Amino acid sequence: MKTGVPCDTKNLSDPVCISFGRAPYFLIYDTESESADFYENAAADAQGGAGIKAAQTLIDLGAEATIAFSCGTNAAEVLEAGGVRLYKAEKTSVAENLASLKGGELEDLNDIHPGYHGKK
Repeated sequence: MKTGVPCDTKNLSDPVCISFGRAPYFLIYDTESESADFYENAAADAQGGAGIKAAQTLIDLGAEATIAFSCGTNAAEVLEAGGVRLYKAEKTSVAENLASLKGGELEDLNDIHPGYHGKK
């Protein structure tokens, strides 16, 4: 399963980025092949709609799931419409979150907020 994770750096040992739409990078991790590829998040500096643009980026990259701490309503709707399952991140490294996902230990993400509407 291809999983998208918002990241502050290109390092699996660092924590998951607290922001979904404005994360500097997205990791696309394939749980079957164990390949890990980082992509710059072009939406990070968007004037508005960063979450929606970030969600579409994950869909375009083939993500089937995402791990995040929270997500805006509009981004969550885009992800769900694209068939992307949302999982709640743990306060551990990206690698540990991926291991928890593979072990079936991550909960569904229910922290869906109204969004920040252009605020950084």
